[in-house]
Amino acid sequence: MTTPEHGRLAGKVALITGAARGQGRSHAVTLAEHGADVVLVDAVRPIDGVGYPLPSSSELKAAAQAVEALGRRAVVVEADVRDEELAPAVDDAVERLGGLDVVVANAGVLGSPKPSWELTRDEWSTVIDINLSGVWQTTKATVPHLIAGGRGGSVIAISSIAGLRGIPNVAQYCAAKHGVVGLATALANEVAEHGIRVNTIHPTNVRTPMIDNPVSAKIFRPDLDQPTLDDGADVLRRINMLPQPWVEMNDVSQAVLWLASDESRYITGTALPVDAGMLSKYAG
Repeated sequence: MTTPEHGRLAGKVALITGAARGQGRSHAVTLAEHGADVVLVDAVRPIDGVGYPLPSSSELKAAAQAVEALGRRAVVVEADVRDEELAPAVDDAVERLGGLDVVVANAGVLGSPKPSWELTRDEWSTVIDINLSGVWQTTKATVPHLIAGGRGGSVIAISSIAGLRGIPNVAQYCAAKHGVVGLATALANEVAEHGIRVNTIHPTNVRTPMIDNPVSAKIFRPDLDQPTLDDGADVLRRINMLPQPWVEMNDVSQAVLWLASDESRYITGTALPVDAGMLSKYAG
């Protein structure tokens, strides 16, 4: 059995945004299982315009404890990816762990589901600022450390099927996730000379608190007043080519692990679907 000390990411340091719960926590634990020390970043505070509960400080600390339980070091950073406070906090965390090798820009919110022309400016801006500008701020704070380390690195931005397709009633989310692809491919060209790779991952629906709540579930079952995600399972199953309503967090984490590892050392500028065939499904 491979131990973290001899794992695929042994000796590496990874930074993950949105790490308190859901996909972010799953990514953090998975990378730690394979040897990485982890910087866990999350805002852990309510955000205006997000209609479902966001994680708490205690959840972020619990995620860090899960990393430490695997024998890896963990540094907690309570920072919003929209804020300038992110950069100095990242500088401190990287100094404490002795470098940086992997960046997973995972933080994101869904926002208010409604037709695009009914969105307020604040509803639009909140999602764009977190899901797109937040990815830029994350790379702005971390890429200089990857360059300074002189050993290459991997930047992984979690986009969505909505970064490659137009999904009705979440235009602000689609616009941001499409923008992440443009940012990532431009960045891939900018940092290639330093041996740094940049890729995006595009999951179909993943069962996390972001969609497993009555506000988000209403996207799939608008006919119900207080739907659960399970109420939308049949709708979601029809979206994908494989007869699955959603993928699990670990399915996405395994893609993150591969892109973080040297096994993908010549993969850059790509958009990797983890989508149960949704993007290739025949619609006829």
